[in-house]
Amino acid sequence: MKIRCSKQNLLSGINIVAKAVAAKTTKPILECIMFETMPDGLKLTANNLNLGIETVIEATILESGTAAINQKFFFDMIRKMPDSEISVETNDETFKVEISSEHAHYSIPYFSGEDFPAITNVNKENSIQISQMGLRDVVRQTIFSIADNENSKAMTGEYFEVKENKLTVVSLDGHRISMRKIALKGDNSNVSAIIPGKSLQEISKIIDGNAEEAVTIYFEKAYVMFEFGVTRVVSRLIEGEYFQIMHMLSMDTSLEMKCNRSDFMGMIDRASLLIQESDKKPVILHVKNDNNLYIKLDTNLGSFNDQMEIEKNGGEIIIGFNPSFLMDALRVIDDDKVNLYMKDSKSPCIIKDVEGTFAYIILPININAEAYA
Repeated sequence: MKIRCSKQNLLSGINIVAKAVAAKTTKPILECIMFETMPDGLKLTANNLNLGIETVIEATILESGTAAINQKFFFDMIRKMPDSEISVETNDETFKVEISSEHAHYSIPYFSGEDFPAITNVNKENSIQISQMGLRDVVRQTIFSIADNENSKAMTGEYFEVKENKLTVVSLDGHRISMRKIALKGDNSNVSAIIPGKSLQEISKIIDGNAEEAVTIYFEKAYVMFEFGVTRVVSRLIEGEYFQIMHMLSMDTSLEMKCNRSDFMGMIDRASLLIQESDKKPVILHVKNDNNLYIKLDTNLGSFNDQMEIEKNGGEIIIGFNPSFLMDALRVIDDDKVNLYMKDSKSPCIIKDVEGTFAYIILPININAEAYA
């Protein structure tokens, strides 16, 4: 293999596929990027056996071939090369790859491309199409409530379900639930799958969020594939059934509260200054009949009180929450006003819009409500 390529193109391609390079492995080949010459450029591929990414960059192909090169070494070398054209040439006898730019020259070992694990080919029978902006937004608005431990594998992923050209995305961690719905254009397959949160986070970093550019997502039993531009991402799916949560969105409530989202976040943010990382103190919300929301917090560092005007329908309530959980949900809502629905101090709070495009369910922290009356 012998190619010439700009430094910028090489770095851009490596940055895209590097997200699928194995971080901890006993197989050195999984720490590599596979380089393969193509009629239209140079294809770069990384595959950690759970997530595989490939993309194509512009390059001048002088001799066709393949090579698997250690990602970290190669990236660091290219990054420190002069800002000019770079030559990459393999020697099949010595199994060394020669990397040159101006007077700078590296010679490092590489693996045969035949030893590199190919990315799984996903059947294209069942697919949906969504804008890059839509996919990035729906992941951003739900990904924060996936579980970060492996005790429940399903909780480490997000549930994607498409019915009648409407995509529903759900995540939960045992303390809160996030749900977003988005209408899809065109004719899309009815599908459902649990996609690993780590895969979705990496895909969100790659796509540019363009509202005009589409991502096509293909689903089969064990894998999902995302295609956009010259890039293809294949991820294993999480096996098993997901949790039934839709009934929680229609549970009985006794209070509806509407308030300014920015002002509400400001109150919680100010209260959070008195909370240390190891502190599990809840922020206390007291909705009174005077159409005000009162907030109270007592910790070892001090105490905090604040209030704001609200609109409400229903009686009074005193309830405690982890302030981070409230902030996580409020931060990804774009509306100026938010609606909160509550029943009592021990029942979940639901933050949702009238149209039903999003819902955030947050479990309260158990408190003695009478002590705060």
